[in-house]
Amino acid sequence: MSEPINSSRRTFLKVSAALGGGLMLGLYLPGCSRGDDYPKPENTFTPNAWIRIGFDNTITFMIERAEMGQGVITSLSMILAEELEVALDAIQTEFAIARSGMGSTGGSNSIRLAWEPLRVAGASAREMLTRAAADTWQVPVNECKTDKGQVLHPASGRSVVYGEVAALAATYPVPDDVALKKPADYRLIGQPTTTLDSLGKVKGEVVFGMDMVIPGMKIAVLARPPVFGAEVKSFDDSQAKTVAGVYQIVAVDAGVAVIADSFPVALKARDLLQIRWSKTADAKQDDQAIATLYRQGLAEDGEEEIDRGDVDAVLKRSSSVIQTIYETPFLAHAPMEPMNCTIDLKADGCEVWVPTQHQSAAIDAVKSVTGLSKRNIKIHPTFIGGGFGRRLKVDYVTEAATIAKATDVPIKLMGTLKESIQGGFYRPANMGELKGVVEDGKLSALSASFIGPRSATTGVDIPYDIPNLRYQRIERDLPLPTGAWRSVGASQNAFMLESFVDELAHAAGEDPLSFRLQLLEKASPRYRGVLALAAEKANWGHPPAGRSQGVALYHSFRSWAAYVVEASVSPANKITVHRIVGAIDCGRVVNPDTVKAQVEGAAIFALTAALKGEINLDNGHVVQSNYHDYRLLTMAETPEIEVHIVSSDEAPTGVGEPGVAPLAPAVANAVFAATGKRIRKLPMESGLLSA
Repeated sequence: MSEPINSSRRTFLKVSAALGGGLMLGLYLPGCSRGDDYPKPENTFTPNAWIRIGFDNTITFMIERAEMGQGVITSLSMILAEELEVALDAIQTEFAIARSGMGSTGGSNSIRLAWEPLRVAGASAREMLTRAAADTWQVPVNECKTDKGQVLHPASGRSVVYGEVAALAATYPVPDDVALKKPADYRLIGQPTTTLDSLGKVKGEVVFGMDMVIPGMKIAVLARPPVFGAEVKSFDDSQAKTVAGVYQIVAVDAGVAVIADSFPVALKARDLLQIRWSKTADAKQDDQAIATLYRQGLAEDGEEEIDRGDVDAVLKRSSSVIQTIYETPFLAHAPMEPMNCTIDLKADGCEVWVPTQHQSAAIDAVKSVTGLSKRNIKIHPTFIGGGFGRRLKVDYVTEAATIAKATDVPIKLMGTLKESIQGGFYRPANMGELKGVVEDGKLSALSASFIGPRSATTGVDIPYDIPNLRYQRIERDLPLPTGAWRSVGASQNAFMLESFVDELAHAAGEDPLSFRLQLLEKASPRYRGVLALAAEKANWGHPPAGRSQGVALYHSFRSWAAYVVEASVSPANKITVHRIVGAIDCGRVVNPDTVKAQVEGAAIFALTAALKGEINLDNGHVVQSNYHDYRLLTMAETPEIEVHIVSSDEAPTGVGEPGVAPLAPAVANAVFAATGKRIRKLPMESGLLSA
C-alpha cells in the first residue's frame, strides 16, 4: 500500500505546537527557480507553507502559491489530503503571509515542485498522529490505521479524530522515514475535482487585489510618461487640485501621483495635470527600426547551442536550400484585473495586499523603497485576475511603496487597462532565419538562427533526428521593457521551428504527421506518444469538407504538447479555426479537470495571440491602448476544443504553459494546407495578407 521516502528529504519539514493547541507542520515548497529543487541542508530552514491541525479538528493549509485561475489551491490540497487521509472538504485553505524566501509562482512549476514535499508532509503528519493515538491507547503503532481524518484501532474498535491527538503529536520529531501511498491506493489524486474556490468566485466572495479596502485608505493613480524612459521635468497641478476629493499630488520616479478619495476623482484630476517630460532616445524607436536591427543582426555569428554534423557543407553542396525568415511581434499580457497594490506604511512596519506572482520580489521592492527590515514587511497575497507572467514583475509594488512614503495615509495604487497595455513588460519581438535541405526525401540539414532578448532565444527544443543540425542564438536588447509571457520563448520558437518543419515536409513530399513521426524515432517516446494521441483523436488526414488540418508539437516546461487544428480560409483571407484537438503528456495528473482547463485556456490564449495579437511601437510610444485595438478572441470566435491527457506514471510536470507553444504553428500549417500560403509573420490576420 505504500512506498518509503528517502530520509534526505526531511530537510524541508519542521514541527511545532500550533497557537491555541494542536499540531503545526511547516514545510518548504520550492519556488520557480530553475536551480536546486530543494534547500541545501546547511541552509537555514525557512518554511513557506504550513499545515495546522487544531484541537477542534480543523485542518488549515496555508499556501504560498499564487492562485490566478490555474486551480493550484485545489490541486495542492488534493495532494495533501491524499496522504493525510482526509476528505478534501475537510481542508481549509488560506494564503500564507509572505516573508523573505517565499518564492514565486511561475514556470509551470507549482505541482511539479510540490509533489514530493507535500506528500511527505501529509504522510509525516499522518504518522505522527497515528503514533500519538497509539501511545494514548498504549497499543503498537502497526495495529492502527487512518481513514477520513481519524486514527482507528480495529482490534479494539476505538477511534479518535486527528484534533484530539494533535497536541501530543506536536511533541514528536518529524519521522526520518515515511511511507507514501502507492498510486493504486489513491482516492483523490487523478480524480476530476471541482476547484475549491469556484463557488466563492461565482458568489463574488473571493478577494482580488482590486477588492481590497482598509481603514483610512485613499486611492492613488499615476500620470505616466508618454514614451519609455522619459522623466518628469516639471508639472502644473493647479487645475487638478480644484477637483473635490483630491488629497495630495506628488512627483515620484514613475511619474506624477494623484491621491484622492476615489478612483473617478483621481482619474479626473490626473487628466487635468500639465506635465513637461524629458526627451529620450527611445522616442525614435518604431517597428521598422527594430526589424532592421534584427535583420542586420542575423548576419552575425551567434552563440551556438546545438551543433551536430556539418551543416555548412550540406548547405554549400545543395542547389535547393530552403531559406526563409520568420517574425513574431511584441505582445502584452492584457489581464482583466489591472495592476494594483494596497499598502499601509508606518514608521516601524509595512503591510501590503497585492495580486502578485512573486512574493519575495515584492518584499525586496518594499525594503528597497522604505529601508525597513524584511521581518517588518508583511505581504498579503490576494487572488489574481490574470497573471500570464506579468505579475512576476513588481514595478507596481515599488510604485505603491514610493507613493506611500510620500504621503501619510494608506493608499491603493490602481492602474487601468490602458496602462497595462501601454506600460507593461512585453513578450519581446523575435526573428529567426531558417535554412533546410531535403535530399532524397529526407531532411539532411537544418540551420536556425534566432535573434532577440535572451528570454526569447534560450531553451529551444529540436527533438528531430537530423544528421546535420545547428541552432544559434543572437542576443539583442530592446527599447521596450520585456518580461515573462505565458510560455516565454517557447511561444516564438515553436512557431518558427514547427512551421518550418512543415515547409520541409512539403518539400520532401511527405505527410506532415508522418514526416515528424519518422524524425522522432530516436527521440523520447513521449514525443511520438503525444503526437499520435492528438492525431488519432483528430482523425488526422480526414478533415470535414471545407476544412484543412495542421499539426505541431513542442516540449517545454518538462511536458510534451501537440495540437491538430481544423481551419478554413475565406476568399477574403479570413481565417476561421473550427476545431482544436490537443494532447498533453505532463506526467501523473493530480486533477484532470484543471489540466484540461489549463490546456483549453492556453489554446485560447495562444490563438488570440496568433490571429490578432501585436504591440506596435511608433516614435517610442505603444500604439494600442485597450481591447478595441489590442484585440482578443471573442466567444463567438472560439472554436471547439478537445484536450486529451496521456496516461503516465511519471512525476508531474508543467501544465499552464506547454499548451501555448504548439498552437500557432498548428494553425499556420492548417492555413497552408487550405491555401498554399505560408504565414511567416504574426499575427496571422495581417500575416496572411502578406504571404
